[in-house]
Amino acid sequence: EQQWKPSMYGSITPVCFPSPLSEKPVGKESMPQTPPFSAMFDSSGYNRNLYQSAEDSCGGLYYHDNNLLSGSLEALIQHLVPNVDYYPDRTYIFTFLLSSRLFMHPYELMAKVCHLCVEHQRLSDPDSDKNQMRKIAPKILQLLTEWTETFPYDFRDERMMRNLKDLAHRIASGEEQTYRKNVQQMMQCLIRKLAALSQYEEVLAKISSTSTDRLTVLKTKPQSIQRDIITVCNDPYTLAQQLTHIELERLNYIGPEEFVQAFVQKGPLDNDKSCYSERKKTRNLEAYVEWFNRLSYLVATEICMPVKKKHRARMIEYFIDVARECFNIGNFNSLMAIISGMNMSPVSRLKKTWAKVKTAKFDILEHQMDPSSNFYNYRTALRGAAQRSLTAHSSREKIVIPFFSLLIKDIYFLNEGCANRLPNGHVNFEKFWELAKQVSEFMTWKQVECPFERDRKILQYLITVPVFSEDALYLASYESEGPENHIEKDRWKSLRSSLLGRV
Repeated sequence: EQQWKPSMYGSITPVCFPSPLSEKPVGKESMPQTPPFSAMFDSSGYNRNLYQSAEDSCGGLYYHDNNLLSGSLEALIQHLVPNVDYYPDRTYIFTFLLSSRLFMHPYELMAKVCHLCVEHQRLSDPDSDKNQMRKIAPKILQLLTEWTETFPYDFRDERMMRNLKDLAHRIASGEEQTYRKNVQQMMQCLIRKLAALSQYEEVLAKISSTSTDRLTVLKTKPQSIQRDIITVCNDPYTLAQQLTHIELERLNYIGPEEFVQAFVQKGPLDNDKSCYSERKKTRNLEAYVEWFNRLSYLVATEICMPVKKKHRARMIEYFIDVARECFNIGNFNSLMAIISGMNMSPVSRLKKTWAKVKTAKFDILEHQMDPSSNFYNYRTALRGAAQRSLTAHSSREKIVIPFFSLLIKDIYFLNEGCANRLPNGHVNFEKFWELAKQVSEFMTWKQVECPFERDRKILQYLITVPVFSEDALYLASYESEGPENHIEKDRWKSLRSSLLGRV
């Protein structure tokens, strides 16, 4: 067992904050391309010592070595809007749409963009020059398409939808049939995405409304007819694959803006009721964190439930194998949830049970996810998985599911550690390149199709089976292996009386 090593991930040095991409305007005739997210941000050498050479100022935007570093909010908005000779770089569009919500509501930005598009159309087209209109319309349409494809949840706000329809109508009312068709396609695709999101939210709401505590179930049904996870799925490899299904489905519904929205400070002007609540704006992100917690509790429940010591030991070894396969797949979130479930006090205190377990494999996994040196080992493995994903030949090799709480923590510290504005009032765009770099990598990972066959019975069990609360876990743990000291003894007594109504 000691021989098992995560060889496929090699030893690749972790890179925490790669450099931003140099952002260049697109030439007159070149129409915008839509590269995959992984290609959006390169890691070209980037000189951070800004005092070596003079900064170039260009219409309220400051550049250094062709990198956009800062600008006034107004100039940055102007830079987002295409005109006859210009279309913004795709990295800029993503970065600005992602970070602008720290300064203004998306609907306010949308209103400004619409206003500027109409202005550009008028200025470039004083004599109704159809040729000019032909040049600018596809660019405006492309910008709207990128916005609706990458940040579709912004359009749950009716004001956003109104502005979008208004501008789209202006483009479609021209003579060109193609525009009309493209506008229709864009709207249909957006409506499909929003409908899928609503459906997903309904499913989540239904699951949480019907969830019961495992203890309640135990009281009503004798334990002999209760199923455990091994009777539902006796193969740890299959279970790891089904966990990967759940992870990828839930990841897929998280919008990139939710990472930023989590840090938006509610201002005094945010009381208007028509804007859907801030809570709703990070709902999918929160649902994903809740899934991690559920999986940890499920693991602890399954281990604490069996009456016999050998069955508990067998359950621990089963989950070690599931965790190991999660590691091989690149599913670090399930891996960490399983490890944290095994490290919960009600499980870790079961010394007689652990004495029966071959722990060599578990030690290796714990070493991989060791939090010391800011999770250095995990970050190295993650880089390796990300590298493998870039050169993958099969969708199985493309899977990268990061340990999600750490990803949020990294983004949180990046946000807290740098100011949004510079002393001169400019937006600190250097910070937002970094933010977009991290979020865009996540965007690549969340779009991977799960290559494994779905097993509805196993998925159903994982998502809906009742789990123990923390108190119930302690009670089950004490019932399995009695209290070791007075504190535990007192706790056991009070839990028995409160949970079971026994003394």
